[in-house]
Amino acid sequence: MKRQNQSSVVEFILLGFSNFPELQEQLFGIFLVIYLVTLMGNAIIIVVISLDQSLHVPMYLFLLNLSVVEVSFSAVIMPEMLVVLSTEKARISFVSCFAQMYFILLFGGTECFLLGAMAYDRFAAICHPLNYPMTMNKKVFMKLVIFSWVLGFMLGTVQTSWVSSFPFCGPNEINHISCETPAVLELACADIFLFEIYAFTGTVLIILVPFFLILLSYIWILFAILKMPSTTGRQKAFSTCASHLTSVTLFYGTASMTYLQPKSGYSPETKKLMSLSYSLLTPLLNPLIYSLRNSEMKRALMKLWRRKLVLHVV
Repeated sequence: MKRQNQSSVVEFILLGFSNFPELQEQLFGIFLVIYLVTLMGNAIIIVVISLDQSLHVPMYLFLLNLSVVEVSFSAVIMPEMLVVLSTEKARISFVSCFAQMYFILLFGGTECFLLGAMAYDRFAAICHPLNYPMTMNKKVFMKLVIFSWVLGFMLGTVQTSWVSSFPFCGPNEINHISCETPAVLELACADIFLFEIYAFTGTVLIILVPFFLILLSYIWILFAILKMPSTTGRQKAFSTCASHLTSVTLFYGTASMTYLQPKSGYSPETKKLMSLSYSLLTPLLNPLIYSLRNSEMKRALMKLWRRKLVLHVV
């Protein structure tokens, strides 16, 4: 590999929140609880949707894929973050650091496109209900899901390969909570101008374009809701859309600020907080926002629970 010829760095040190040693223990406890709740919430969604045949429709199958992404995203970032918090400074090998970067990009990119596909699914269902079975048939659903995962894979492969080809000759301290691309690039001993142009263009296409398409979808959905005759139906639809938009804005907004920022745009601590918002809060909130507040999900969960109790009694 090029790294062996050009780089003297064989490992990195993740600093995390070492500037606030008095908070390390409290943050460790908080993040551990959030991680466990995130895993449990998303795991429940995956199991319930997988086992209940009535939920095998595009809306819930999109949710299943989103929960798989959220569990994976959390598993890539959180364990290493907990190690950093427990040791103040965590050493991570060159290969492990870029493996983490790859999976962050893979799952982050996939989530961007899945959220866009889910917004399109809701747009088709609410604005064109009569044509929905044709618009979102099994073939279209499969294409959207595969498209999301393939683009995430391509993003991770291209960007990680390019960044890992840069020489790293020291220092080796990453002032961040994980091996995200912007934080690692600050240590590169090379001219990264061309990569910055590529990264900026890619971020616009991968983050901002889907975000604006989602906003456009929800504008049309809003008009459709306003035409509903039932006040109760309008309130329920408004509540759902507001929750979805909150989650989407949190994820896309902080991700775009992280990947579109100039080098001196934010302080290192601000960058860490922005990273936490989409790597920690979004996977935690999505089960609550998208699924666990949903009546059909609750019904399926209760049916599964009663079945388990019956089997246990028998």
